[in-house]
Parts: sequence; structure tokens; C-alpha cells
Amino acid sequence: MSQPYSMQDEIRLPGFTGTVHLPGEAGYDEGRRSMNPSVDARPALVAEAYGAGDVRAALLAARGHGVPFAVQATGHGTHAACDDGILVRTSPMASVLVDPARRIARVGPGARWGEVIAAAAPFGLAPLSGSSPTVGVTGYTLGGGLGWLARKHGFASDSVLRAEVLLADGRHVTASADSHPELFWALRGGGGGFGVVTSLEFRLYPVAEVFSGFAYFPIEAAAPMLAAYRSWIDDAPDEISTALVLKRMPDDEQVPAAVRGRHVVQLKVVHAGTADQARRLLAPLWRAAGPALLDETRTTTYAATAMGGTPARQLDLLDTVTDSVVGALVRAAEHAQTIEIRHWGGAMGRPGPDAGPVTHRSTKLSVIVDTVLPELAGELRPYANGGTFLNFLADTSRTAAAYTAADLGRLRAVKRAYDPDGFFRVGHVVPA
Repeated sequence: MSQPYSMQDEIRLPGFTGTVHLPGEAGYDEGRRSMNPSVDARPALVAEAYGAGDVRAALLAARGHGVPFAVQATGHGTHAACDDGILVRTSPMASVLVDPARRIARVGPGARWGEVIAAAAPFGLAPLSGSSPTVGVTGYTLGGGLGWLARKHGFASDSVLRAEVLLADGRHVTASADSHPELFWALRGGGGGFGVVTSLEFRLYPVAEVFSGFAYFPIEAAAPMLAAYRSWIDDAPDEISTALVLKRMPDDEQVPAAVRGRHVVQLKVVHAGTADQARRLLAPLWRAAGPALLDETRTTTYAATAMGGTPARQLDLLDTVTDSVVGALVRAAEHAQTIEIRHWGGAMGRPGPDAGPVTHRSTKLSVIVDTVLPELAGELRPYANGGTFLNFLADTSRTAAAYTAADLGRLRAVKRAYDPDGFFRVGHVVPA
């Protein structure tokens, strides 16, 4: 069984009131688990924090012992191992408070999007959540946050109003437009390398129902559909978010018979409007593709919308789509389980004057592949903008590529000011 900190012989956590899991004990393997299968972390201990005081106690212990320190809520954004260090799990700190009058949510660092969606739905409100309700709110938001309402309302980080932050020296500060403004700027897209966010406050939006779901077409429709898509997106209103997915469907009984075991083009859509509006907008894509094998689109509550995501083993951001790009994607589909081509733009490309360092906002499309295909990367390189997006980036050696040169310089200045000795060094961290 798990033991409280006072039973440990080597690393002690004075003032820690949560539960500590040591190697070999129940809870250790589950606590250290990442959603990234390439990460097999072996921390000295896993500490489940029940409050900001616990996080501070663990941080001070890591400083005192000179060991690595990392925070993990769900493991979705864990791309580097905290070996021989203190790994803090914030999943017990999952509070969600909704202020419907102000259209604001305040959450703890362990909250997941599904919990925020459920709390906001009775008021006809929705957060700028991502594809999966099990993803942690804080890590997703600090990395930018590209959700299915982003074309209408921007990145999740653009809606942050306030953060309570534990700094590397153990101080707690409030970061907002009026308090520690440079830290506030850095947190909204710069990742978690500046401090531990113990509370996050952000806007909600009046979205009760959406037209959403999937439509499936034969893989032979991929080329004409992609060719139509590249011009269609230029006139798509902000209310509609779409993606085309070249996908091999599983051959099991849980998959509808019409697409079971088939190679398909999947159209993903979320439209913050009526079904009639959405179908009129989508008609050119439907004509290019021909009859659908299966149409699962419908009007539903935002809370019931489940779009799913593609593991980003390879990512390219494109500002243009040529015949060569279309051909490369169609050929690559023979060698991958899933290739997702997603439309950006809209409000994401129109940041406010005080927006955080989410960059490459002019990106037209992202191409996410669930496996590494060097040949495809080479074919797309002449048309890619060379950037990446922190939420989709597994390679922590490429963190700097998520930012413009100007934003990277400013982020490094914030790092020097708030973490001068580089205490936060595990994961996506901008070096000082």
C-alpha cells in the first residue's frame, strides 16, 4: 500500500499532506504513466497533491534534495521523463467553479475538460475545449489549446483571465493583465516551464448546441475531396470547423458495418449554427466526394460532442496546398493508419493586442500523422511554414520551433526573471 511521506527514508516531503507512491507500491505505475508510449518515467516517488500547499511542499523538497521536479495531471502532455525526481500528480485537485453571470470558469490544476463541459452546460455555456474530454485543462491551455470552437473564439490560451502560479522559489503569485503581466503573457501559450499553475480562470462562451459528427467516403474520393477542400476553406465562416482524415477503420464489431475495415476519408465537422446552414456550407465537399458511405452528422449538445483526436507522431503546418501536396497526402495514406488535415484560420489568426505567444497563427492547415513518414515530411517541406504547435509537439528538443524569434526572445527573458536557475527543466521548457 502507499505510504505517507513520513515513512520515506531517502526523500522527505515536510508539510505534504497527500499520498506518496514509491517504486514497487500500488499506485506508483499508474501515477507515473504517460499517454505518450515512448515515455517510461522512473521518478523517485509520485506525490498526489490535494492542494496548492502540497505542491509547494513537493517543490521545496525537490529543491532541497537537488532532484528533478515535474507536474502531471492526466499524462496527455507528458513528453519527457522525470527520472529520479519528484513527480507531482495534481489529479485530486480537480475543482471546477462556474460563474454563469460573468461567463467564467475557475479550475484546479487536475481538472479535465469533461468536468468543465459538464459544469458549464446547464447554463448554455461551453469552454474552448479540445477533442477529448479526458485531457487536462491546464496543460492544454498553457500549450495554446486548439479546439473545435477555436475558429470562432480563438485558442484556449486567448481566453485565460487569471492564473495562480507557484514559482520556482516557492512563492505564490497571481498572474493577470494587471499583476505580473509578463508572466501572464508567457503562460498563455508558452507552456509550463515558468511555474506551476495551481488555479486557472478563463472565459466561457454561449454555445449550447452544435451541428457535429462524421461523414465517411471511400478512400478513392481523397484526391478530389482534398482538391475541393483547399479552395472551400478560403470562404468557410468562422462558425464551422472541419478536418479531413484519411483513415483505416478498425475491423471490429464496434465499428458500423458500412465502414468496418475500410480505408476511408472521414469528414469531421463542428458548426456553431443550424443543421441547414452546415449542410449548405458542406455541399461542395459532398459533391466532390460523391455519396457518403455513412453520415453520422447531427445536431447535438456541445457537451455530447466527441470528435476524437489523432496522435501527433508527425506534424506539418501548411500555408498553401498545391497539387503536389494533395498527391503526397494521398500516397502517404497507403503507409499510415491516420492522416488528419485540419483547417485553422478564423479567430485564431486575429489575436488581440495582448495575446500570448501562440504563434504561426497564419497557418492555413495542419497535417497530423499517427506515424513518422520521412518521405511525406520531405514532400511537404517546400510548402510548410517550418513551425510547430506546442500541444502537438512530442519532441521536447524542438520547443523553440513553436515560436517566432521575437516571442522566443521575450519568453527567455521571462524565464530568466522567474526561474533564473532553471529549476523547471522537465518537458517543454524555454531555456533562459
